[in-house]
Amino acid sequence: MKVAVTGATGFVGAAVVKGYAGRVGCSVIAVTRRLPVEPLPGVAYLALGELGAGRPWHADLEGVDVLIHTAARVHVMNDSAADPLAAFRAVNVAGTLELASRAAAAGVKRFVFISSVKVNGELTRLGSKFNEADAPLPQDPYGVSKCEAELGLRQIALETSMEVVIIRPPLVYGPGVKANFAALMRAVQRGIPLPLGAIHNQRSLVALDNLVDFSITCAVHPQAANQTFLVSDGEDLSTTELVRKMAAAAGVPSRLVPVPAWALRLGAGLLGKGDAVQRLCGNLQVDISKARALLGWVPPLSVDEGLQLAMGRGGDGLPRPSGSH
Repeated sequence: MKVAVTGATGFVGAAVVKGYAGRVGCSVIAVTRRLPVEPLPGVAYLALGELGAGRPWHADLEGVDVLIHTAARVHVMNDSAADPLAAFRAVNVAGTLELASRAAAAGVKRFVFISSVKVNGELTRLGSKFNEADAPLPQDPYGVSKCEAELGLRQIALETSMEVVIIRPPLVYGPGVKANFAALMRAVQRGIPLPLGAIHNQRSLVALDNLVDFSITCAVHPQAANQTFLVSDGEDLSTTELVRKMAAAAGVPSRLVPVPAWALRLGAGLLGKGDAVQRLCGNLQVDISKARALLGWVPPLSVDEGLQLAMGRGGDGLPRPSGSH
């Protein structure tokens, strides 16, 4: 089987490439904007510049059986683009659909699209979970662009012989994670007291290795064809529980101050940080029963194991070099 992975030097894409590298009977094309400093042995790298730049992809994709599309303009805080929605659409919609059309013309059999739970929405009620049958309710330009890309991909699947699989992960964590999750990990590792000791929400997360495993399952499983899936670790946590598990994974004591969620929201609102606290205190749960029932998929890593890897420690609790699996 010949597999192409876009965004192959990104957080998710690089892990997918590594997951395929060395598999018996599988050859990998890693599609990137530029060649990596340390390419993986046995992987063919293809540097094609920016997604959506109008490159004729057809010849590059001939002979490819499965294309896993992880490249995207990702969600960022305080977006500086003059028109954020237009910027997201240029890459995540136009670029994705151009790529998918070229892939179908080149004879690619299956297109696996890494979308986002943001297509479903931002928050759930406590005890209620998003599922694949819910009407989309994206709230920001990134979520809107992913939703529009999904609609376009389904249309391409109807008009061609190429199968499309859509995966909507929640927050993905693992070695090399960035942004707010990385900042929280650093604070826990440094023993900084955190006012998160009384947060009774529930949030779904997905370990990077679990997402990679699920994407590989979706690439080959016959029942995955033209389906949409939500994916997670299958174990929802409150923010308080998450911080405690981070501390345990790092081998340090958790330093939690029990500040009520309402007080955090009030203080954050006064400081203009309401959105950040909403993510820490709000609920966002996903139902993965479809993946379990239709594909027989079970997350190979527990949350504890995933956090140990994210913290640079092995499953035996011993430190590991950053980025090792």
